[in-house]
Amino acid sequence: MGKIAFIFPGQGAQYVGMAQDICQQYPESADVFKNASQALDIDMEHMVFNGDEDTLKITENTQPAIVTASIACLQPLIRRGIKADFTAGLSLGEYAAHVYAGTFSFSDAVRLLKKRGAFMQEAVPVGEGAMVAILGLTREQVLNACAAAKDAGVVEPANFNCPGQIVLSGQVKAVEKASSIAIELGAKRAVPLAVSAPFHCSLLVSAGEKLKVELDKVEIQDMEVPVLANVTGEVVPCIGQVKDSLFRQVSNPVLWEDCVKTMIGKGVDTFIEIGPGKTLSGFIRKTDRSVKTLNIEDLASLENTLNELT
Repeated sequence: MGKIAFIFPGQGAQYVGMAQDICQQYPESADVFKNASQALDIDMEHMVFNGDEDTLKITENTQPAIVTASIACLQPLIRRGIKADFTAGLSLGEYAAHVYAGTFSFSDAVRLLKKRGAFMQEAVPVGEGAMVAILGLTREQVLNACAAAKDAGVVEPANFNCPGQIVLSGQVKAVEKASSIAIELGAKRAVPLAVSAPFHCSLLVSAGEKLKVELDKVEIQDMEVPVLANVTGEVVPCIGQVKDSLFRQVSNPVLWEDCVKTMIGKGVDTFIEIGPGKTLSGFIRKTDRSVKTLNIEDLASLENTLNELT
């Protein structure tokens, strides 16, 4: 086996009950939820295990909840001494990667993410922003579609997920116009995303500025495992760049495909998606089918992954 990467999901992967059976089996996983509840002064266990989808979909709840579930799902690997050579996460998942790498504490991560979610939601009033996944076009074609629609408002690439899947973000009319142009250019589909704000575009600059203030309050340590930055698609070179990359990530595109290709180029041949869903595994298979993808979100997937690794 070559090198292993632990990867962590982003917003949209959440669901009521995520990580619950792992927490019932592993006390250290249950402790992660207790720590999140203490850090945020909320009942994270109730919200995630017994709450409702609408509450979980509120961005300032979603972001810390997903990272809590992800770090809980990570604990069985830590117990068995299974380590990653690289780690990365999609958008808010990058915070989980830094927790695994030891860059900052789990408590600091969930506190930052609750504020990050609130700042991102406040930046654009509900109903004024939109995100759409464009399927089947190249990066150049998508950039051309955005340029051709800019007279209608702000529209920019927000996520480069994998070959043939790029997400647009911006003001509603501009996103709709760019989507229509993308279809004319040969896109297979333009799929609206059920989001409450236009993430990872210039409309969220104010959210990034507020987050920067909060990031400056957090103590960071040397990374024990190399972490990939969404904003560059490369390994974060030093801890002096951590806060800047997380600050810029809020209003700049997520270069997930680039992150994956960088890790493969450095010898990673096994990716373990840790946390709710298998979205990232799908992106990776569309990027390079020669690598292995595994996931851990419940006891069944945990058992499968452990069998594959041992």
